[in-house]
Amino acid sequence: MDDETADEPVPVRRTVDQGTARLLPDVDRPRAWLLTVDDAPQSYVDLGDPAHLEFEYTRRIAHVLDCAAAPGTPLDALHLGGGAMTLPRYLAAARPGSRQEVVDADRALLGLVAEHLPLPPGSGIEVRADDALAALRERPPGSVDVLVADVFGGSRVPAHLTTLAYARAAAAVLRPEGIYAANLADAAPFAFLRSQMAGFRTAFGEGPGRLCLIAEPAVLRGRRFGNTVLVASRAGLPVERLARLAAGDPFPARVEHGAALERLIGDARPVQESEAAPSPEPPEGSFTVG
Repeated sequence: MDDETADEPVPVRRTVDQGTARLLPDVDRPRAWLLTVDDAPQSYVDLGDPAHLEFEYTRRIAHVLDCAAAPGTPLDALHLGGGAMTLPRYLAAARPGSRQEVVDADRALLGLVAEHLPLPPGSGIEVRADDALAALRERPPGSVDVLVADVFGGSRVPAHLTTLAYARAAAAVLRPEGIYAANLADAAPFAFLRSQMAGFRTAFGEGPGRLCLIAEPAVLRGRRFGNTVLVASRAGLPVERLARLAAGDPFPARVEHGAALERLIGDARPVQESEAAPSPEPPEGSFTVG
């Protein structure tokens, strides 16, 4: 019996810069792990199958990555927020030869992931500990095909990553046809989300199809707090294809764009640095695990 159980994965618990992290093995998938920080789910990764995306919002961002270029074409990608590197691993598998940089402010968390969930050799993924906005401002203009933002301090987006200045810094590093995608969470009346869309509309311009929002209907109707994916591109987005992909997910989502998105934004204004605040605190129990 001891020989049979010797290699079974066991949970890992460690204090990191932003709280207490846990790596929990999935009993149903032998090489899959859930990462939590202070009991809030941060990442799910299957080391044996990087195309398996457990969290719905990661599926939706993956749809954006799939639409960013012809299938298999390598991309230059910048990821703000690392976690267990779910989306960088997905992109490396789907588009071999991609050059990716992952930036995360939590150095201890990056060390935990590197120790227990190492990236495969030759993945093309570079990881560094840094502040997301500082990393954006250091990056050469027009150097990125896709920029993925999934930055949470605990369960909230830090205040300095909610401003118009941040949105403009994100737009600046993208190539003319580059795409930005961000994981954001909110609930009706969507004051935070509306301000973010107003900021990215300003930063990316108001041309047709430059901005869209992917979310479950229940979230859009104000029935519950939940994740949404904000997507922006100066070149216009493939909203019809994104809508088909999102509608085909196990938990179907809608793609809001055009007049419907403008109605949602309403009279919201971009956030200035002097008024910046973190994203709203999720209601108790929204994302926690025991």
